[in-house]
Amino acid sequence: MKILDRYIAKNFMIGYAISFLVLIGLRIIIDLFVQLDEFAKHADLGTGTVLRNIVTYYGLQTTLYFRDVTGVITVVAAAFSLGKMARANELVAMIASGVSAKRIVGPILVLAIFFTGLAVADQELLIPRISDKLVRSHGDIPGQESYAVWFIPDGNGSLICSRQYDVGTSTFHQPTIITREPVPDQPGILRVTGRISAEAMTYNEQTGQWDLVNGQFASAETDSWEEPRPQASYQAADLLPKDIPVRQKSKFKSLLSSRQLSALAAQKTGIKDRAQLLSQRHFRITDPLINLTMLMVSLPVLICRDPKAMKSAILVSFILTAACFVFTFVCKMLATEVTIADRVMPELWAWLPVFIFLPIAFIELDSMRT
Repeated sequence: MKILDRYIAKNFMIGYAISFLVLIGLRIIIDLFVQLDEFAKHADLGTGTVLRNIVTYYGLQTTLYFRDVTGVITVVAAAFSLGKMARANELVAMIASGVSAKRIVGPILVLAIFFTGLAVADQELLIPRISDKLVRSHGDIPGQESYAVWFIPDGNGSLICSRQYDVGTSTFHQPTIITREPVPDQPGILRVTGRISAEAMTYNEQTGQWDLVNGQFASAETDSWEEPRPQASYQAADLLPKDIPVRQKSKFKSLLSSRQLSALAAQKTGIKDRAQLLSQRHFRITDPLINLTMLMVSLPVLICRDPKAMKSAILVSFILTAACFVFTFVCKMLATEVTIADRVMPELWAWLPVFIFLPIAFIELDSMRT
C-alpha cells in the first residue's frame, strides 16, 4: 500500500469512527430519553442494577443499529474525510500532481467493502446467536422476563399456547398444544390430530424435549375427542427456549440468518408468510449492494476541488443517499403487498433499488472528472 493510500485510508477510518459514535450514540440517546421510565421501573433493585441493565440492553442493541445504518455511516465517513482534505486543499494537490480522482476514492471503496462485510457477518452470525436477548423489552431484567404465548408454531406444525412463559426457568405454565399434521395430497393444509394440556412444561436440555407436569393428550382422530391419556413429554421440532422470545415479536424474521429463513420458508404455507420470508432472503443479498451503491453515488459529488463548494457537495451527496435509503425502505414495505397483477413479488421489490441506483452510480463514477 502506498503512502497516499495509507493517508486516505487513515482519514476515512477516523471519519468512520466519528460517524459510528455520533450516529449510533444519537440513536441510543434518543431511545433512552423516551424509554427512561421503563428502565426506572426497577429502581428498587438499586442504581447499579438499573445502570447495568441500560448498558447491557444498548450494548446488545448496537448490533441492530449498526446493521440498519451501516450504509449511512459509510457515506458520512466519506464526506468527513474528503471534506477535511478539501479544506486543506489536499484534493487539489493530489489531482494537480497527476493522481486520478478514481485513484483517490479507491481506498475508500476497499474499506467500504470491508465494513459492508462486517455488517453481513453481524446479520448472519452474531444477531441470530443473541436474538433472544435482542427482543427484550426496555424494562425487563435479564432472566426474569415472563409473558403470555399465543399460538407459536413449531416444526411439527403444532401450535403452543400458554398464559405465562418464564424465560429464566424455560417453563410454560398451564400450556395447551394443538397438534397438527399435513393432509396427504393437499399441500399446505394441516389437520388437527389432538390436544395436549398440562400444569407446566419445562425444557430438558439432556433429552432435548419439553417435560410435562401432569400432561394429558386427547386425540381428535375420531369424530369426537377421546378420553385423555397421560403424556410425559413433548418433542417440539425446531423450537428451543431461546427461540420463544424471538417468535413472540413481529420483527423476529429480521433476526434470523439466511439458513434459518430457508428452513422456516419450508414450513410456511400462507402466501403472506412466504412473501415475508422471501423478501427477507432477497434483501439479505441486496442490502449490502445498496449500501455500497449509496457510497458510489455520493463519491463523485464529494471529489470537490473548491473548498468553498464542499458544503453544497456534501448536501447533494446526503440528498442522493437519503433518496436511495427512503426508496429502499418503501420497497421493503411494498415487498409483501399484492401488486396490480394480483401477485406478490418480493423478489422484484428487493432488487428494484439495485436496478435503479447501481447504474447511476457506475455512470457517475465513469464520468468523474480527473
